Amino acid sequence: MGSYGRSELVQAEATASERFQQAVDGFHRRVQSVADNQWDSQTPCTEWDVRALVNHVVGELRWIPPLLAGRTIAEVGDELTGDLLGKQPKAAWDDASSSAIAASLQPGAMERTVHLSSGDGRADTYLSEVAADVTIHTWDLARAIGADERLDTGLVQFAQSTLQPHLEEWRAAGALGPAVDLPRGADPQEAFLAMVGRQAG
Repeated sequence: MGSYGRSELVQAEATASERFQQAVDGFHRRVQSVADNQWDSQTPCTEWDVRALVNHVVGELRWIPPLLAGRTIAEVGDELTGDLLGKQPKAAWDDASSSAIAASLQPGAMERTVHLSSGDGRADTYLSEVAADVTIHTWDLARAIGADERLDTGLVQFAQSTLQPHLEEWRAAGALGPAVDLPRGADPQEAFLAMVGRQAG
């Protein structure tokens, strides 16, 4: 899988599709850094080890092609539940991410309507929310395996602005933990992580 994102996209110019590609690229780099003996390492998501975390993100990306194609959750059914990594988790990630990127780059994809559990919505809004979640989990994975935890500044800003209006909804659904105290002199990444319940220090 190639590098889909640009290292520093200008916030005003970056589309939802570009930010999604950038988020996927960041997660990809951390997946490639997972050592064979790290798949059962604990992550900041206390209920998930590294394998479960990667499986979660693979699941999110696996949903993108059918939803952008107009399928409903009921039509997809149980196709994307359970273990999606198999015996070659990195290969499973490569396939899922490549398929999701390809679906997002189809002409007119971002103007389509997607049928979500929360109701119908715009595809670009849906992809922005996925990008924000992948950004959070990129840090989770990096922390779990001892990889580079620094996130792209523009991507952090994009994820924060995407999530800010929906924080309580996400918390109520169990997707985010309570906000943590902001450390003195916190930078934008630390402020973002604190907002979504991560202790960066």
